[in-house]
Amino acid sequence: MIIELPQVGESVTEGTIVQWLKQVGDSVERYDPLVEVLTDKVSMEVPSPVTGVITEILAMEGETLPMGAPIASIQTADASNTDSDSVAPNDSSYTNQPVAPSDTTPIVPDAQHSVSRIGVLLKDVAPVGPTGAGNVVVPAPDDAPAPQSKGAGSRRRRRYSPAVQRLADEHRIDLQQVEGTGINGRVTRKDVLAFIESQADAAVQAPAMPSPATPISDMPAASVPATSPQESADEERLPLSPVRRVIAANMKRSVSEIPSAWSITEVDVSGLARRRDALKDEFMRREGINLTYLHFVIKAVAESLRENPLLNSSWGDDAIILKRRINIGIAVAAPDGLVVPVLRDADTLSVAGIAVRASELTARARQGGLTIEDMQSGTFTLNNTGALGSVASQPIINYPQGNHPQAAILTTEAVVKRAVVIEDAIAIRAMMNVCLTFDHRIMDGAEASAFTNAVKRRLEAITDDTGIY
Repeated sequence: MIIELPQVGESVTEGTIVQWLKQVGDSVERYDPLVEVLTDKVSMEVPSPVTGVITEILAMEGETLPMGAPIASIQTADASNTDSDSVAPNDSSYTNQPVAPSDTTPIVPDAQHSVSRIGVLLKDVAPVGPTGAGNVVVPAPDDAPAPQSKGAGSRRRRRYSPAVQRLADEHRIDLQQVEGTGINGRVTRKDVLAFIESQADAAVQAPAMPSPATPISDMPAASVPATSPQESADEERLPLSPVRRVIAANMKRSVSEIPSAWSITEVDVSGLARRRDALKDEFMRREGINLTYLHFVIKAVAESLRENPLLNSSWGDDAIILKRRINIGIAVAAPDGLVVPVLRDADTLSVAGIAVRASELTARARQGGLTIEDMQSGTFTLNNTGALGSVASQPIINYPQGNHPQAAILTTEAVVKRAVVIEDAIAIRAMMNVCLTFDHRIMDGAEASAFTNAVKRRLEAITDDTGIY
């Protein structure tokens, strides 16, 4: 039985294999976790849909595949076990005919079973995706010895994932020289990076220049270092994690496609600070949650979005798409990178309700327990950079892969006490900057400022009598 990368939502089009939790030959029960997969929204474990034994892994760690692509095969209890290489169901439409030992000869059913509702499993052919992409198959040199398991007329072939092939092309590496440590001897990105590092180490130990009797043009290709000894001694190359790749792709897309502008607004949060200090101990005893400035800000932002709907929209090429629901994404620094779980219908919640829901989402994000649903349908993003000590920042608009970009993003900065002038007198006040980045295609400065001023007005209106339930 072929296991496919499951569809997890309309906006999720591809996933990256992070880590296999089971290996070839392992027995699995139904619902046992098979593999960890990363999408542009969340990291998740894919369970086994059946009970059986893993016979082949078709997608290597680090590969990015479209949803629905085959990733492994499992032999179930009722499958035919007459051929150890076969994972086809025990169906009359499959036959076990002898096949000539040629890599180009597919396994096909005989004439009397030429019609099958299931199809034919082709072995030793490169998997092909919906666009024709797939693993790159590189034939070995003609003088390479043929493996014993194939016939005398077969040539050894090695398959490389597109990511491995791209890395090799960038560094001009012959993959035939790289020893694979993956399943069935497959070459992984780690193998290529290790080979690059070994070549750099060898270059450090090699003479700086060839002798006059040996022209550079006559030297073997491996003798010419790709990087200088100074670079390899003073630098360290950190391979990108799948999470960092997704973040990088989304941020690059946002900056390159969205003509953005930004502004800073000062907010006097002295009343907010007093009210929060007065409530936090009792709130902790009652709810078991720390009441923070952010929970009051989320409430103010949600009400201001309702008042300024242009901020709660997306650019749709030929139209501006206004969102009827106010779903605020909260940027959280998780162990593997930044994630943005979504607080749905935030405008319908009280400050206390926001605190409970936001705390649950933040805890799951830091524990790696978010689901796809937790990350979907965000209409506006809020980032509390003040928790990191920042007093001013220029955030990048959230551009989820497969979705329209959001219209804006707001950061709340650190609350600091400063001397300010109030009615011609100097006073010490708790001040906080809010920084807004907005899509200039959707709105101009007037609309953006109307929103930040609405947030400012609501935050500065908090007094000792403001309720939170």
